[in-house]
Amino acid sequence: MKYKIKAMVMAAGMGSRLEPLTLMFPKPLIPVMNRPLMDIILSQLHSIGVDEVISNTYYLADQIIDRYSKNDLGVKFSYIKETELSGTAGGVKKCQFFFDEGEDFIVMSGDVLTTADIKAGIEVHKKSGAIATIGVKQVPHELVSHFGVVVTDENGYITEFQEKPPVEEAKSDLINTGIYIFNYKIFDYIPENTFYDFAKNVFPKLLEEGQINTFTVDAYWNDIGTISQYKQSIQDVFNGICKIEHAKIVDTNLGSYTAGKTKIPSTVRFVGNNVVGSNCKLGEYIKLENCVVLDNSVIHTGSELSNCVILPSKHVQKSSVKVSAKEILTV
Repeated sequence: MKYKIKAMVMAAGMGSRLEPLTLMFPKPLIPVMNRPLMDIILSQLHSIGVDEVISNTYYLADQIIDRYSKNDLGVKFSYIKETELSGTAGGVKKCQFFFDEGEDFIVMSGDVLTTADIKAGIEVHKKSGAIATIGVKQVPHELVSHFGVVVTDENGYITEFQEKPPVEEAKSDLINTGIYIFNYKIFDYIPENTFYDFAKNVFPKLLEEGQINTFTVDAYWNDIGTISQYKQSIQDVFNGICKIEHAKIVDTNLGSYTAGKTKIPSTVRFVGNNVVGSNCKLGEYIKLENCVVLDNSVIHTGSELSNCVILPSKHVQKSSVKVSAKEILTV
C-alpha cells in the first residue's frame, strides 16, 4: 500500500563537521556511491507514494534548487530560501503553507542515509492518533552518548528525552533517528518568525501532553555528520549492510570499485572498497585502498592513497603519496 502523503527534507544546515566536503556542496548533495544523498532520500520517499516534497534551503541553496527543481525522481520539488537559520522546528514552520490542514506529513533530515521502513512508521502514526511519531533505533549502550536518547513506556510513547547522556546516566539504548511523522496540529506548537528547535522547544510540550509516539527502525541508519561517518557509509554499502541502488561494483584481484564516467587504466590497483567519480583523470600504476575519489579529481602516476576522500582542489605534486587514515586529500 502506498500513502498519498507529502514530505519535507530539511536541507538548510551548513555541515561544518564535514568540511572540506561541504565547502564544495551542501550536505544533502554529498555523493554516496556517486549518487547525491538527497537523490537516495527522494527516491525512497517516492517508492512509498510521496510525490510532493519541500525543502528549506540556506547554505549553498542554489545547488539544491538547481538539481531538484526539475528532476527525474518522480517527485515534484518545492523549496523556501531562508535568509537566516531558524532551527529545526522554525524551518518546518516556514513550510506550513505547503502542507494540507488536518493531514499527516513526513519530515526527514537531508544528511541521513537509511533504509528505514517509513511506510510502517506512517501506519503506526495513523493508528495512534498522536501529533508526532518519531523513528527510534536501538544502538549498543556504549554508543548512546553520541545521540539523542529517548525513553518510552510499554506502549511506545516517549516519556523522556536525554540529549547525548553519559553512558552511565543513559536510561535507554533507543535513539532519535530524525525521521518524523507529524500531524498538521504540530504547527500549533511552533511560533512564526522565531528560532525554534524540536528537541528544546517543541517536544517538551508534546511530552507533557503524551503526544509523541515511536516506531522502530530495524533497518540501516547512519547520520552522515562527520568524515568518518561518511567513509563508513560507503563501506557499509559495499559490504551489503546498507542496501541502496547504485552502479555496478567491479571486483578485482585485490579489491573492488564502482566508477562514474571515468576511464580506469589497467594498471590501477584497487584494494578494499573504492568509489571513483566522473570526469576523473587517473595516471598509471596508482594504488587506491578504501578511497572515495570525487568528480573531476586528478591523481598522478604512482600515487598510493589509503583510507581517504580525494577532492579536486589541487594536483598531487609528488609521484608517490601515502595518506594516513581519516585524512582528506585535495588533489
